Amino acid sequence: MDPSTRRYYLDWLRVIAILAVYFHHLGMPFNGDGFHIMNAESNKLLDDIMVYFEQFRLPLLFLISGTGTVLAFSKRNWQQFFKERTGRLIIPLIFGVLFIVPPQTYYQYINEFSSYWQIYTDGRFETNHLWFIENLYVISIIVIPLIIFLKSKKSLSFKNWFVKMSSFKVGLLLGGFPLIIFTILLKRYYPTGSSSLTNFSETFFYSYFFIAGILFASSQLFWDNLKKFRRFHFIVFIISSFLFYSYYFIPSNIIEPHLSISIRWDIWYGLCSLLGWSFVLTLSGYGQIHLNKPSLWLKKINEAIYPFYILHQTVIVVFAYFIIQMDLNIPIKMTILFTSSFIVIILIYRFIIYPFRITRMLFGMKRKSE
Repeated sequence: MDPSTRRYYLDWLRVIAILAVYFHHLGMPFNGDGFHIMNAESNKLLDDIMVYFEQFRLPLLFLISGTGTVLAFSKRNWQQFFKERTGRLIIPLIFGVLFIVPPQTYYQYINEFSSYWQIYTDGRFETNHLWFIENLYVISIIVIPLIIFLKSKKSLSFKNWFVKMSSFKVGLLLGGFPLIIFTILLKRYYPTGSSSLTNFSETFFYSYFFIAGILFASSQLFWDNLKKFRRFHFIVFIISSFLFYSYYFIPSNIIEPHLSISIRWDIWYGLCSLLGWSFVLTLSGYGQIHLNKPSLWLKKINEAIYPFYILHQTVIVVFAYFIIQMDLNIPIKMTILFTSSFIVIILIYRFIIYPFRITRMLFGMKRKSE
């Protein structure tokens, strides 16, 4: 891919992915799924909807991050890339763990603290939602040799083979087959949903999408084929969605006599992987048709979206702590939480982060001149 050509659909997809994470976290206090702050009453329908979107919001984000990594690398040597990744990821991560995340910890375990500052005296530091930045940094550094290889002439036969495979109608879809198989196998040994890098089932799953983004960025022909077969991928996505919910809602007593619990989980993880893979293929194809348009608003939103991500969960948790105590129904509480958290995040960004060089650096933004 020519790095000098701006691909606006990638910017839009990145914005969409992070906003999807934001809206997911808005619903977490009300779906009964064990968030940092939980409402006394939960909504099963909300949980049923969220479990579906959970299968592709982060895969999309990792795929776009992989593509963006290649484009960032194209303007730098590996030493410059290492420095740039460290500045834009590690500095915000450290700052976030020390100052952004602690309010979440405090309000989640408020009865365990005599004061807010006890978090610092006890060393109760967590990454929470910033695990994404931690994982992204580690994966970005590990794949440097792969990116260097793909930029070299030695990779021509390798890339040509992948491009040839993607030119078949089922080629890109079959690219998800290793994802399904290895996710199923790894989940048998690492079944939890922990975001720790040592949870190899989750790390593999997200790394696969990240590396797929790297491969897609290595040749424009991949994107051309994603666009060419977008309708086919959309059909597969619809079918996988139907299979996902059919299996999700099937009564346990119907399948328990026939399948062991291990096999039932294998089927679940396979369907989740198929759904996530078919979705990112579909959106990557249609995005090129409908989202590849320049916009002054897109430029501003794309610049703000990374600080938005860093801030969003802390603001949601703090506001949710007070909102769930109100004697209101769930839709009204969610509306208040959305309105208040969104406004506060935008105000913090506009008047504290955006204008100043030091805060821009702490939140992973480039200098204004860049």
